[in-house]
Parts: sequence; C-alpha cells; structure tokens
Amino acid sequence: MLAAMTSPMAPDPVRAETGRRATARLEANPLVHHAGLDALQLYHLPNFLSRTECKALIRMIDADAKPSVVLAQYQEPGLRTSYTCDLERQDPEIRRLDARLADLLGIPLDHGEPIQGQRYAMGQQFRAHCDWFRDDVDYWPEMKAQGGQRIWTAMIYLNDVEEGGETWFPRAGIRLTPTRGLLIAWNNLAADGSPNDATLHEARPVLGGTKYIITKWFRERPWTPTGARAY
Repeated sequence: MLAAMTSPMAPDPVRAETGRRATARLEANPLVHHAGLDALQLYHLPNFLSRTECKALIRMIDADAKPSVVLAQYQEPGLRTSYTCDLERQDPEIRRLDARLADLLGIPLDHGEPIQGQRYAMGQQFRAHCDWFRDDVDYWPEMKAQGGQRIWTAMIYLNDVEEGGETWFPRAGIRLTPTRGLLIAWNNLAADGSPNDATLHEARPVLGGTKYIITKWFRERPWTPTGARAY
C-alpha cells in the first residue's frame, strides 16, 4: 500500500494507523514506560544503551561533529548552537542500533533517517521547535521527496549532565533530565495523523559539563536521501 501524499498538516489515516501500531508495540513492551500525558504520546525506556555503547557513540560524535544547522526559512540567531553529525549507517554497531530502534517502535527500518549524534557544550542549546514538517515553507518539497512527514522521534542520552541540558516540552508540561542510556520516544502526530503542536520541545542550555545525545527520526515512507544534510 502506498503511503499518503497529502499535506503534512492535514489529518491522514495512513499516518494515524502507523501511530497506532507504534503505540501498541511500545505499550506491549514491559520495559517501556508511558509518561502519562494527555497532550503527547511520550514513552521512556531506561538503560536502553549500556555504558560501553554510550562511550563508543560519544567517540564517534567527537570524531565528526560540526556546527549544527537548522531546517528553517529564517535562521534565528542562537536557535541551535550545538554540534551535530550523521553517524555512519554502514558501521556494524550503528546498523545494529538502527535495527533495535526500528524494532522497538515497529516501524520499517527503511523509514528511518540516519542516526544523528549531537554534542552540547556549556551554554549551548536548541530553542523550542517541533520535529514535524510544514508544507508552507521552502524545504517541504525536498522533505516530501525524502520520505515525507516525520512521524516518530527516538532520542537517547549518552551521558549524565552535571547541570542543565534538560529536554523540555513546555506545552505538554514535562521536563526530562539527561540520564546515561535513557531512551525517550514520542509521536510527532495527533491521533488523526495531523501534526501535534504539543510536541514542541527544547534542549535547555547546558550549565555544567557536556551533553551527548543521539536522535533518530522516522518518516511516513521509506527515507530516500536527496543530498540531505543533518538537521
């Protein structure tokens, strides 16, 4: 069955069904915890990665990190001040991690973007934003060709942070403290398959130490690179 090609802002039954399947998969996993929010489907799974796995990923990020960019028409100064890299998806360890994340959510492996590594030094942040795409901006045709709407996000903290660096969902009313190995995952869409404004989130400034995370986004259709950069 072909995935829907409707506006990313509109309700869509195919996207909605993908959300229901991922939700059922997560809620059937006894290790996964529901955050208990009305506005947002958010789940967390402690110790998804071991200390050794986290250290290896941190080394990969440090080896290839570059200043982060933002997928937006207008570059607001200070919006995103971290460092970023796409991890090499053909690396055996990354391939295994890709497969684990796809299996956790029950979303086909080929719908996933490359895993992105991110490093936040003292004072660095990513101000409030949503992961889903709009269709009234100049980047949508490229994103549509790559695989369409971002439907789910999975993020893993690779280290404990001395102070700051929380992931804050201001509209949903939850703030998560970076904890090594902790995975969080959320549905970027509402029950009807339209974008959920309550997924607005922010990487709060790091006030002590350095913060490392990895992020994995899943699309509504197979991800097809089109000269894509890390966003």
